[in-house]
Amino acid sequence: MLITDDFLPVPVPESLSATYLVPMTGLPKVSAKTAVARLAGRLAEPVHGLARQMLDSPLMSVDTRPIAEFPELPPDLLTAFGATEAQLARLAAASHLVVVQAEYRPGWPPAHEWAARAVAAAVAESVDGDVVDVFGLQFLDPATALRSLPDAQGRIRLVDWVLVPYSSDAEGLWFTTKGLRRFGLLELQTQGVPDHLTRAWGAVMTGAARRLLRDWTDGLSGEEVPAFVQLPVLATVTGHDIAVAYGNPEQHGATAPVLLRLELDPATDPDADSFLSLRPPAGHAGPEGRYYATACATLFAGIRPDVRYARSGDAMTRAVATARAGLGDIRARFLAGQLPPETQLVVKYGLPGDDGPEFVWAGVTSWDTPERIEAASASDADTDPTVRIGSPVVVEATDVVDWAVLDGTGVIEGGWTQAVLDAGERPGPPV
Repeated sequence: MLITDDFLPVPVPESLSATYLVPMTGLPKVSAKTAVARLAGRLAEPVHGLARQMLDSPLMSVDTRPIAEFPELPPDLLTAFGATEAQLARLAAASHLVVVQAEYRPGWPPAHEWAARAVAAAVAESVDGDVVDVFGLQFLDPATALRSLPDAQGRIRLVDWVLVPYSSDAEGLWFTTKGLRRFGLLELQTQGVPDHLTRAWGAVMTGAARRLLRDWTDGLSGEEVPAFVQLPVLATVTGHDIAVAYGNPEQHGATAPVLLRLELDPATDPDADSFLSLRPPAGHAGPEGRYYATACATLFAGIRPDVRYARSGDAMTRAVATARAGLGDIRARFLAGQLPPETQLVVKYGLPGDDGPEFVWAGVTSWDTPERIEAASASDADTDPTVRIGSPVVVEATDVVDWAVLDGTGVIEGGWTQAVLDAGERPGPPV
């Protein structure tokens, strides 16, 4: 095995497994094979064929057992990862669990995960029930589980498979990924992230996971599973990596890449997990948190992911009026392809909230009618859990308060409300 200063050898497990549960009252109405067969035409190949093949092989098992035979699933953790009261109630009322388990070698495709999730979703759909992803401790409704599987081009959204939870301590935020072990790769972590980078650094971690997962699976592409895969010590993360991980590759903008140093952080406890730590490159001067802030500013150049204010003032009122007056012209230029090369048009619009509107940016993808704008969200919203970085959104033109044209350096046109905020003329205290 070749070891150099440029690459980090990461151990490869011999095999990988996936486990999904389907809680139900009573016994299944149809067999797993029948349930999967009903997905014909709705589930893209090769996943549909893969699920049927693994059902007929010793690589997959589907068992129905009384729920009393299993340890209780922790409701607090399930809630932390998004479980609703209705889902927890159905779990509490269930008498049986259908257990879908699959095993496969490390590499791409992750047949164990794709096939097991497809079979579990098919079974859950047949009883109008839920899927529980044991690895992620997440509830998935059947439609969500099926949407997370590859499309006809084999594409997935990594955010459907990898979460980025975080916690706080005296040094800042500690971010980890939860999902890379599905593919055999160690989870990532970053420590000491400044508190104000909560959403932005989560997106950076997701983009870094996407880039490293590509390197990882490339190293597993041979016929034999190696003992180690050499990952680059300096990982390059781009806006494109983030956009692809969120399922919107066309919305990558023109941002510059950032470099993150990869370090192996082995667990001292044999029962604990080892991590791959993301840190600033060697030789970086100053606090690590400052580098993380600079990296976020580079990758999200020109826009703030979340701007909220409670009341309007003269400067902001003029800024909004100026932006709205130019909507017709910028739409015409967008449709005619007259914007400068390598630029992106974004709009800022308001989402209703209990404490006032939350204003977020979105990259325009289509603007066929003057009244409605189809776009991809440029940030996670606090007030609406469905609005996440890269998620498709439909914006009413009447809700738009600003627009901007971005290139690799930031805003080159528009952004009037942003200019007011950057100048410190905030119309009211942040809420």
